[in-house]
Amino acid sequence: MNREERKGREGKTKESFAPFALFAVQPFPWVEGYEMNLWRYVDQAAWLLLDPALFSRWVVGVPLRSYQLEVARAVVDSAFRQRGLTFAVMMSRQAGKNETAAQIEALLLLAFQHTGGFLVKASPTFQPQTVNSLLRLQARLQNPLTRGRWRRERGYMLRLGQARAIFLSAQPGASVVGATASILLEADEAQDIPEDKWNKDFRPMGASTNVTTVLWGTAWTADTLLARTVRALHRLEEEDGVRRVFAVPWQRVAEEVPAYRAYVEGEVARLGAEHPLIRTQYALEEIEAAAGLFPPARRALMQGDHAPHAAPQPGTLYALTVDVGGEAVEGELSGGQGDHDCTACTLFAIEAVGAASPLPAGRPCYRVVGRQWWRGLSQAELYARLVELAEAWAPRKLVIDATGVGAGVASFLQQRFGRRVVAFVFSGATKSQLGWAFLAICDTGRFKDHRLSGCPAQAEFWRQVAAAEYEVLPGPGQGLRWGVPPARGHDDLLISAALCAALEGVPWGSGESFVVPQPDPVDEMDRRPF
Repeated sequence: MNREERKGREGKTKESFAPFALFAVQPFPWVEGYEMNLWRYVDQAAWLLLDPALFSRWVVGVPLRSYQLEVARAVVDSAFRQRGLTFAVMMSRQAGKNETAAQIEALLLLAFQHTGGFLVKASPTFQPQTVNSLLRLQARLQNPLTRGRWRRERGYMLRLGQARAIFLSAQPGASVVGATASILLEADEAQDIPEDKWNKDFRPMGASTNVTTVLWGTAWTADTLLARTVRALHRLEEEDGVRRVFAVPWQRVAEEVPAYRAYVEGEVARLGAEHPLIRTQYALEEIEAAAGLFPPARRALMQGDHAPHAAPQPGTLYALTVDVGGEAVEGELSGGQGDHDCTACTLFAIEAVGAASPLPAGRPCYRVVGRQWWRGLSQAELYARLVELAEAWAPRKLVIDATGVGAGVASFLQQRFGRRVVAFVFSGATKSQLGWAFLAICDTGRFKDHRLSGCPAQAEFWRQVAAAEYEVLPGPGQGLRWGVPPARGHDDLLISAALCAALEGVPWGSGESFVVPQPDPVDEMDRRPF
């Protein structure tokens, strides 16, 4: 019998005996002194279940998938044999990364319950990430071998026998010095943990014990803790051939979970295959930390071939978005003071997407059909012009920048037009959210500018698009700082266009109706475009 046959036969023997091993540790209430639960036989029975596949199936009752078992077996083997390896594990979102980690932790606590030791896990934040990790392990310890035998200590620690799992926050100000990791050292969402915090406070925890270390997460930028670790581990893999990096993109998960394929394909349709969140969280591709926001491929998707509207078209749904000239906000790129002394307006024709369209169903296409911009208007003059536009074009929605000086104008417009007006207040967080949403609209082909018309406002819009830059911010918030750097000019028209993303939740198929006035033939003779 060769080695592979012997290994397969041993695996089948363990698998067939697993139910009996599990039965051996159950209480027997009809036997006198049953409270001992036959613990003198537990150790022998439990060791049969310390293979991750058997443990997940027969103890936890949640069988791990093949790509999860690859990770679990490598980590458990290194911990049992005290090899002190470091692993980087990247799985696409909702692929079972947290389940894998929780089952590994439960198995190791069971294995080291008599010899003792510490498992230490760091998360980017205490609430909710650290707490969630603790609760997941707590749930997995509610299995036949450990139910009722574990205890929670000090609010952030779980104990099984002499083995403990400690859950700590890796936030910059968190005090974590003093813990020692002897069973396992983990970093959850390692792409969001500051590298200096990890190297200073957490890595030394396993120095004296040669502890096995696992960094869990997804891709982000090339300068994160996880990305740097992956590159270092790849170099070690080339030297000794020992696998240390496990990357599971969404396609690999979809091979075993058809429903997951449908879910991710829906996300790709919603956001676009080139959207940064699709590339990082599902395809596990790194993105640049800072670069141009609209590369040529994205700009090509934004260019349409429809004509601008010189007058309202019957049966057309319109929306108007307004960026009010004013002070810079927290989300300004490079923290500079933007010279926002122009007010920019973008008029959209809203096109509903039908079932036959290649665009995401239920999400509209925003077609730019006109622009206006003004400089140096007083609030009274600005209000009057916006009222004139709103009454002429009867937009279903009017989105206005209500930050700073725009707050007063927005308030007056809301009093006049009611729910038709959407007041958008810019901050670092809201501008980040708007940026991500606008990129999704562009990447799915749902933002279309009208064909070139020689309009100065259109030329300035495309100049601003070409000049726009972005910077992704470190940390769990996945913040996006974006705009045109002050030294390169304005971004009023770009911001006005991006405000269409504030309309993503609007049910365009129903709602209050507005009469679009028919153009007067005499007035049409000298009417100029919007």
